[in-house]
Amino acid sequence: MTFSNKILHWYSENKRSLPWRTTTDPYNIWLSEIMLQQTRVAQGTPYYIKFIKQFPTVYELAGAKEEEVLKLWQGLGYYSRARNLHFTAKKIVEEYNGHFPDTYEELLKLKGVGDYTASAIASISFNLPEPVVDGNVYRVLSRYFGVDIPINASRGISYFKDLARKVLSHECIRDYNQGIMEFGAMQCMPKKPLCISCPLNEQCVAFQTNSIEKYPVKLKKGDIRKRFFNYLVVLDDDGNTHLIKRTGKDIWQNLYEFPLLETLEEVNVNEVKERLPEILTLQEPKQVYQSSDKIIVHKLSHQHLHTKFWIVKTKDRLPNGLPAKELDKYPVPVLIEEFIKTLKNSYF
Repeated sequence: MTFSNKILHWYSENKRSLPWRTTTDPYNIWLSEIMLQQTRVAQGTPYYIKFIKQFPTVYELAGAKEEEVLKLWQGLGYYSRARNLHFTAKKIVEEYNGHFPDTYEELLKLKGVGDYTASAIASISFNLPEPVVDGNVYRVLSRYFGVDIPINASRGISYFKDLARKVLSHECIRDYNQGIMEFGAMQCMPKKPLCISCPLNEQCVAFQTNSIEKYPVKLKKGDIRKRFFNYLVVLDDDGNTHLIKRTGKDIWQNLYEFPLLETLEEVNVNEVKERLPEILTLQEPKQVYQSSDKIIVHKLSHQHLHTKFWIVKTKDRLPNGLPAKELDKYPVPVLIEEFIKTLKNSYF
């Protein structure tokens, strides 16, 4: 039995029942694949169900406001995926009359769609022999064939794409692509893979040479950037506060947050008071104090945000201030969402 046949046989007996596997509609496949980038299936599935319920077709998604899409996405992270999702939905409706392109090359032109996603849609929706290569596939192929080329180097990316094409099943490409990804997620896992019961273990180089931990090989990441965020939570006597929309090319674009003072290092209350005029146009505030003694370290993929929330109480009545009940309407990062819960319990 060939490599691909073993994958197909394993998949037929072990595949999970997932909501996007009941259809080959490219809208559903696209939505699920975008959501599952950098996200575990268990975390992404409830979001997929919510999106399909609110936006059952690409037309509803295209017609939504961006803030509505970001709010529904809240908590899933990597928010550029949601912005690209919305942008591409509008493009599909306006330029493709609501129909997804049916070739790998045309799919690749869509914003937010890379090689992996284009291959997944092309194979699952249109039955085209395009191999998918995600983290699971890298792991399975590198272990089985004993390939020690780094998967995050340009040579490795090209090598594994070619290898994936050589071993795929042309006859059952839909099931094969889903099968090899599922195999990596459930059998050939990053830690504690189920090697003893693995149907590939007799030919698996990593297993036969007792070198499972070696694969896949990755180049080391660069240094993690350390940033210091000081959020100024302004509260007036009516219990209103402010949220500001993030703009520019930084993290969390188009999400909302409290006014932010970013510093080069940790600062104390006196330094915050001195720099308040840089961020806020208030008369002398009544009180400025840290909401908690703890520094919250919020970890993103390439940076760690060392965060303090400063309560700034003012006599000024905030123009366009937001009452507590309005805060939940705005799409915010998880870091802000968690603090809003504390704010409501402690100050409102």
